[in-house]
Amino acid sequence: MQHFIKALAAAVVLGATLGHAAVTPEEVRQLGTSLTETGAEKSGNREGTIPAYTGGLTKPPAGFKQGSGIRPNPFADEKPKFSIDAKNMAQYAAQLSEGSQSLLQKYPSYRIDVYPTHRTVAYPKFVTDNTVKNAGKAKTTNEGRSITGAHAAIPFPIPKDGYEVMWNHLLHFNGRMVVSKYRNVNVDASGRATVASEGIAELDYPYWDTERVSDVYSRTRVRYSGPARRAGEALLLVDPLNSGAQDRRGWGYLPGQRRVRLAPDYAHDTPNPGTAGATTFDDTFVFNGSMDRFNFKLLGKKEMFVPYNAYAAVYQTRQDDLFKPNHLNPDVLRWELHRVWVVEATLREGKRHVYSKRRFYINEDSWGAVLSDEFDARGKIYRAGFALQAPSYDQPAPADGVWGAYDLATGVYTVGGYAAETGGLTYAKPLSEREWTADALAGTGVR
Repeated sequence: MQHFIKALAAAVVLGATLGHAAVTPEEVRQLGTSLTETGAEKSGNREGTIPAYTGGLTKPPAGFKQGSGIRPNPFADEKPKFSIDAKNMAQYAAQLSEGSQSLLQKYPSYRIDVYPTHRTVAYPKFVTDNTVKNAGKAKTTNEGRSITGAHAAIPFPIPKDGYEVMWNHLLHFNGRMVVSKYRNVNVDASGRATVASEGIAELDYPYWDTERVSDVYSRTRVRYSGPARRAGEALLLVDPLNSGAQDRRGWGYLPGQRRVRLAPDYAHDTPNPGTAGATTFDDTFVFNGSMDRFNFKLLGKKEMFVPYNAYAAVYQTRQDDLFKPNHLNPDVLRWELHRVWVVEATLREGKRHVYSKRRFYINEDSWGAVLSDEFDARGKIYRAGFALQAPSYDQPAPADGVWGAYDLATGVYTVGGYAAETGGLTYAKPLSEREWTADALAGTGVR
């Protein structure tokens, strides 16, 4: 890990120079010039291995069927430039997360196939216009855990600290309303894949409603159809912008009891029933929910190999071909070199969590987390999280796609949001407000 530590130390220096100063008018003027409207570096890197940003991918490839939920791979004909395995990983250590290095060392069959980099993330015009217009107005309060002054925009296109980067992740544009007919799968150390849960997830983002300002940024409703013991269950989660003062609100419906119960523990490090307890609630999409358990420090930005443009894994690969013993099938995973913001979270004094430290890697174009490292109470790496982004060129939106985590202690890994065989990911008209109440939750289940 020596190369990684040296590279991260250099990133810390960059992070220190960012400080906590307010965004200046001169910095705001960089948006749309040297920076994209949402804050990424517009130019490529010196070596030419990261191209300049030219607006992203907005034209669907041949074979795409509008509304199908399944998106063809626009890069299906490309071949890897090179591969990284345990034998040559030292050569690339500075561009690998600690979790990636641990997986390469632990499993001889694990490898990282590196493809040409494509900056495919694109946004609707209202997102870029609002972000530029709002730049410098958003503020964090409650020691970074709440946010004000932002609506329907990337709140901190020029971030100054770790909380601002994490708010960009929590609020990154993913469409107004997303519906996923999904499956969560756990794979044990022997390679046996088990469906932990299956159903329909409806994700609503009131923050991106251009006509109405809400104090809620995210609402999630999940209706379970499987396995048989879970069929008919449902849950509802509501995340407020003022999460430093009020935590997530959660409710659960159990058909055997035929009633909705308040579930305040559906957050933080509570084992997630959707993954049969293989991950925590705040592991979902690499990180979600309140930031009140950790201190978040911005370490800077660096170039790293991350899973990207993962259309083959997200949409085209059947379960038996994707889920292999110990890890996902390297043959269908795609890795690219991208610039990411690095944020390190350390457990706050007096707070409890199964992780003592976490490290997040946030893509500069999408503002979505693509990798994470989680450490146990002894400071030893425990889990390695990932998100397989496959931007929705039809929306357009970055699209979170499949997410999951490798448990490096037990050899078990979990994959959430797998939808290639169950219906994919679609965009829908927002539900009415009455559909997002606890009273309405019981009606979504099977009684």
